[in-house]
This record gives sequence, C-alpha cells and structure tokens, in this order.
Amino acid sequence: MARRENRRTTRVDNIGSCPCGLGLPYPECCGRLHRGEAQAPTAEALMRSRYAAFAVGDPDYLLRSWHRDTRPARLHLDPAQRWTGLRVLATEQGGLFDATGTVEFRAHYREGGRPGTLTERSRFVRADGRWVYLDVDRP
Repeated sequence: MARRENRRTTRVDNIGSCPCGLGLPYPECCGRLHRGEAQAPTAEALMRSRYAAFAVGDPDYLLRSWHRDTRPARLHLDPAQRWTGLRVLATEQGGLFDATGTVEFRAHYREGGRPGTLTERSRFVRADGRWVYLDVDRP
C-alpha cells in the first residue's frame, strides 16, 4: 500500500499548479495537507484541499479530513471523472478562531466527455483542534 501511495504522490507532485485554484505549486499548496505535513488553517482552506484531493485522486485524504460521525467507511473515486475548476462563492465563519464554518462553491468537471457542475454549501467544524468536513448544508 505505501508503495502505491508513493507513486501517486510522485505523480501529483509533478502536476504544477495546485487544482485548488490559488495558483501555487501543488507540492507547496494542498500537497502539504495531503501528505500530512500541515493542517488547513480555515474551513475554506480545507474545502480547497478536499477539492484538490478529488482532482488528484486522493481518497485517503478525503476520509482523513471527514468528521468521524459522517464519514463513510470507504470512498471510491471515479477515475473517469476529471475535476477542471473551482470557484468559491461565499464563506460564513470558518476562520482561525471559529469552531464552525460554511463554504459555498461551484466545482466543474468532465465525465464521459461532457461538462458538469456541482454547486454545494459544505459545513465544516473543528474536531480535536483541526478543521474537518461535516456535511452538506441543506436548507
């Protein structure tokens, strides 16, 4: 298992700009979070890192950054789905000194040669001192 993760890490560390949209090189941006070298300081940073994990195909990070009460037992990512862009629409709380936060975003993807869009309001909480994804905010 570790050998497979090392190949994946090497492959994604060479992708250049991070998929999260901040314009930094992946290894210095979300790659640090994915490798466990840093924690997301805000709910928005965690949401961006989770989008990047979908884009680079890192289900282990997605599970680690998911709240234990709502996390699925396993997660399968569709290799045919390619995440192509992220736009943060709004944030509520989720700062350095907050305990909860909500981030609304629009994520673009391609699947089967067709474009798609996912718009979501994700809820985040601090658990054991770090930000984790809780669930989708449903009005």
